[in-house]
Amino acid sequence: MRRRNLITVLAGAVAYPLLAGAQQKAMPVVGFLSVFSPPTNPSEVSRGPVREGLKQTGFVEGQNMSIERRWGEGHYDRLPAMAVDLVSRKVDLIVTFGGTPPVLAAKSATSTIPIVFTGLGNPVGTGLVASLARPGGNITGFSNFAGELTPKRLEFLCELVPQATVIALLMNPDNAGERYIRFMQEAARAKGVQLPVLKARTEEEIDTAFASLGQLQAGGLVVTADAFYNSRYEQLVALASRYAVPATYEWRGFAAAGGLMSYGIDNEAIARQAGIYAGRILKGERPADLPVQQPTKFELVINFKTAKALAITVPPSILARADEVIE
Repeated sequence: MRRRNLITVLAGAVAYPLLAGAQQKAMPVVGFLSVFSPPTNPSEVSRGPVREGLKQTGFVEGQNMSIERRWGEGHYDRLPAMAVDLVSRKVDLIVTFGGTPPVLAAKSATSTIPIVFTGLGNPVGTGLVASLARPGGNITGFSNFAGELTPKRLEFLCELVPQATVIALLMNPDNAGERYIRFMQEAARAKGVQLPVLKARTEEEIDTAFASLGQLQAGGLVVTADAFYNSRYEQLVALASRYAVPATYEWRGFAAAGGLMSYGIDNEAIARQAGIYAGRILKGERPADLPVQQPTKFELVINFKTAKALAITVPPSILARADEVIE
C-alpha cells in the first residue's frame, strides 16, 4: 500500500512541471506586413520606432515577444499571400506599413487577429473602420492624410513656380485609382493649372514618365505619396535634377536627398505610436475601443540649394512657413 502511494506521489511530482508549463502563455508574436523593402543594413531590422513603442509598453523583441517580418519590396501584389502566411503562423497581432494595400490584405486574411495600420489616408472612406472614435471590429491605427495633403503640395509648388501652367502628377496605379485622379484634377483647376497624369509602377516606367515631361511642357511635378516611390527616392530625385523639373514630395527624405520640397507628417512618430497601440492590445485592450489617430503636425521642408540650381526664388511666404530649410 505504501509503495502504491509513493508511486502516485512521484507521478504527480513529475506531471506538475509539465502542466504548469502548458498553462504558461506562449511568447506573443507580432507580424509586420510591409510594402517597403528591408533595410540595407541588417542591424537596422532589429531597431525602429515601432519596436520603441512596443518597448514603452513593456515588450522587448527576443525577451518577451517576437516579430515575424514580411517585406513586399514595393510589390503590392505580394501582400495578400504574405498576410495569409502571417495568419497561418498564428501571430497575435499584425502591424501594417505602407498605406491602404497592406491593411486591406491583412483584413482579407483575418477578421479576428488585431490589426494596427500606419500611414493610411481615409480608413472610414475605405470601409476599414466604422468611425475614427470607435473603429469597431479588429482594426485601428494611425492615418497620415497622404491623399488629402497632395493638393497642399500642389499649392506650394504653384507658389514656387507661379509661371507654370502645366504641372504633372506622378502616381502609382496600384495604389491610387480614377477617383483620386479626379480629386487632384479638381484641385488643379482651382489653381488654374493643367494636370497631366503620369502612371508608373516600375523603375522603368518612372524613367519613361520623366522623359515625357518636356513634351508635356510641364513646369513642375507632384509625386504622390506611395511606398514604392519612397523606396526609389534617390532615383526620383536624380531624375528631377537631370530634367531640371521642380518637384514636390511627401517625405522629408526626398528633400534631404536633394529634392526641391517635401510636405508631410513625421512618419517615425506615427510608427512609434503604432508600437504603443500594439503593446496595449497585447496587454488586453481591444482595437475596437482604440480610436484611430490623425496627425496634428505637418512638416514643410525646402532644399534651398536645389531651388538655386533651378533658378527658383523661394518667396518669403513659403520660407516663413517652412519647418526646415536645407542650405
